[in-house]
Parts: sequence; C-alpha cells; structure tokens
Amino acid sequence: MNADKIFGFHSCSFKIACGHLNAVAAGPEDGPAVVVLHGFPEFWYGWRKQIAPLAEAGFRVIAPDQRGYNLSSKPGEVRDYRIGELSADVIAVADQIGREKIRLVGHDWGAAVAWDVAMRYPGRIEKLAILNVPHPAVMLRFLRTNPRQMLRSWYMAFFQIPWLPELLFARNGARALVDTSRPGTFSAEDLEQYRAAWGQPGALTAMINWYRALFRDLPDSRSVESRVTVPTRILWGVKDRFLVAEMAAVSLEYCDRGELFQFPDATHWVHHEEPGRVNELLIEFFK
Repeated sequence: MNADKIFGFHSCSFKIACGHLNAVAAGPEDGPAVVVLHGFPEFWYGWRKQIAPLAEAGFRVIAPDQRGYNLSSKPGEVRDYRIGELSADVIAVADQIGREKIRLVGHDWGAAVAWDVAMRYPGRIEKLAILNVPHPAVMLRFLRTNPRQMLRSWYMAFFQIPWLPELLFARNGARALVDTSRPGTFSAEDLEQYRAAWGQPGALTAMINWYRALFRDLPDSRSVESRVTVPTRILWGVKDRFLVAEMAAVSLEYCDRGELFQFPDATHWVHHEEPGRVNELLIEFFK
C-alpha cells in the first residue's frame, strides 16, 4: 500500500537491532511525539482512523509495522521476538526521532509491548494509553486462575505448534477479524490490505513467533509485578471475546496514576469500532 498517496501519511524507516522497522508518520515534525503500536494480526494500517486526527491535533505520529510484520524485518529465531527485544525497538524509534520522551499507545500485542516499555523505560514515556490488554501481572494471574480466561486463550497454546497455525491462518485469517468484531467493522478493502501484509515473505511465521517466544520465556509473577509510574489511560471494549473485562479494572491497581474508560458495546477492536470517542480520549489525554 502506498500510504503517501492514499492517506497523505509519509513512509519512513527506523534501524533496529535485527534490521529495520517500516513505518508511516504524520503531523508536524516538531510536535509532541505519539508512537502507536498495533497488535496481532494487524500492521500500521490498524491505526488509520487515529493517525490523521492525532496529527491534526498537533502531534507527530509514528505508526510502525512492528518487528516481523508487513514490511519490517523478520528475524528467523523465535528468541528475536521476546518482549525485551520488542520494547527496545520502541526506544530505538524514540532515539531516531530525537525525543527523550514519547507518548505511547498500544492495542493487543502492541499494548503488551507498551506496558513493558513503560516499566522498563519509565523515564522515556510521557504518557501511556492502553487498548484492551491488561497489565502483564494481571494477565498472568488470570491465565493461571480464571477458567474463562484460560478458555479464551486457547489459541495461544495452538500457536506453539510448528507450521500448522501458519497454514490455517493463511486460509482463514480474515475470519479472526470479522467474527470477533461488530458487523461491518472491517470492509472488504480492509481485509485485502491485511491479506497483502500477511502475504509478505515470512510474515505469518514471524507474527506467530511473538506467541512462541512468550511461551518459551514465560515470566514468573515476581518479574511482572512492576508498577507503572507514568500517567496511564486504559480504554476497554467490554465485549472482547479474547480477554475477560474484569482484567481492565484490576490493571489499575498496578498504575500509580491510572484511569479506565469502558466501551460497553465495543469488542476487542475498540479503536476500529469507536474511533471518534477513542480519538477524543487520546487527544484529551495527551494534551
């Protein structure tokens, strides 16, 4: 996709330890920096409804394809997708745009990375916005003790199998978006853009390797108990079919300055389904 022609965004690239991150950018170059991190199985395109409004509000918005996705580098080892490596990529972006501090937004796996960045590098984050992923300590606790969350996370175990998840996702990946979102959330054109990204050489294995790396380097409860000291705003679609809604409020217990906004009729894909309200809450928070 030519983001420059279709959306008016600028294509750019950032160096990371394993190669490069493809990205799009928008907004004034001297504006406060907002880095938006997509999750599985998206790429920068997942933020298309947020980038322009944030840019028009005066922010310099950077939306990378995270490591392994779309046009970004796809290292071949599972260990290359450990959370510490993914967080280091975000700091590399901040360094290369010359910002000591950034405002950070994440959804799904991007939110997991955003939580980790805020805990590892609190001095580099001005404010943190999280969409539909709990604090890692909460996620670990619910995975071990909550039967409903165990059931909803079945696919994480399935992704540990070699090659079969890639094969099935190549055939039916679009259904993962359509069947878990409100009707009409993803258009036929949207799904074509996603299929093109998934079709990049090595992309599906790299995307699923995020889950494989997590299971091979599963943290213990002590290592994820860190508090988040930066101002944090959690946005949560209550009808999420992957994550139980109770985890949103419990996550606030790990935030020194946290607040929660719930969307009763939204699913896991809250920023696609409620872009107007999501954008308002992000702009208000970051200003």
